[in-house]
Amino acid sequence: MVQLEKFEKYLIEEFYDDYRSGDMSHKTFTRRVAFIMGSMTAAAAAMTLVGCTPDEVPRSTDPMPTPSPTSSAASPGSATTAVPNAKSPLSVPEGAAGLVTATVTFTSGGTEISGYVARPEGSQKGPAVLICHENRGLTPHIQDVARRFAKEGYAALALDLLSREGGTANMDPDAVPGALTQAGAQRHVNDFKAAFVFLNDQDFFDEGRIAMVGFCFGGGITWQASTEIPALKATSSFYGPAPDLAKVPTIKPAVFGVYAENDARITGAMPQLQQALGGTTVKHGGERYVEAQATAAWNDTLAWFKDNV
Repeated sequence: MVQLEKFEKYLIEEFYDDYRSGDMSHKTFTRRVAFIMGSMTAAAAAMTLVGCTPDEVPRSTDPMPTPSPTSSAASPGSATTAVPNAKSPLSVPEGAAGLVTATVTFTSGGTEISGYVARPEGSQKGPAVLICHENRGLTPHIQDVARRFAKEGYAALALDLLSREGGTANMDPDAVPGALTQAGAQRHVNDFKAAFVFLNDQDFFDEGRIAMVGFCFGGGITWQASTEIPALKATSSFYGPAPDLAKVPTIKPAVFGVYAENDARITGAMPQLQQALGGTTVKHGGERYVEAQATAAWNDTLAWFKDNV
């Protein structure tokens, strides 16, 4: 019987939901699971585990998909059912007045890691925020999130956790979730530890005033970083797997979680996490894109950071 690691289970169940709702084709679903699991035999077992019928799972003799050597903007393997893209009223375009953006690099574990920085123009210093992308990698949307924080006075640094693999923009989107899970959560947390040190060496923000935010897969990495980077002032996880409960007492930053109330798959572990947090002195606070809810969650995160960073 196949055993799914925490992030593997989280992502495969997410893609299964997309497939079942018609937002992802069977081909794309199968490709993504195969890249995550590393073989068609393991992919078939994982797909069966999350609820696929025998007719929906691949045969062990089927060939492994080959990553398309095209940019993330136009990979032929990533086609899904057409769904209109929601545009947030919070969006800040590249080149917006009053902001400075740039690609930066720093070293983590002897490897050069790339990141996208957005910050206010001028010499006035403010807080900083580390941003962990979702399972799609460092996309234009995540860069937009960095600019949104910059507009609010933060120096924002969004890492490309696939820097070692050549960068998100050079990968087949269907291969991205698998590359992230196979790299392991600890590698990603270590990259954020290095990013924390990098930020503290810069002169464009108030040293030490650093928060972290993550989305989906990145929410899970943010939770884990909360247990391993004690100098963070605050974190905000927009869903994602909960941290190991045994590590909750090691959390030092003020933690804030944003979860979909009606999504039992994601919120299932939250009562245990809330109970674990309640037994510590850790300061903590409490669906698909819904503009009012997304805007409220963003404003709640800004308020949390303002109070704790």
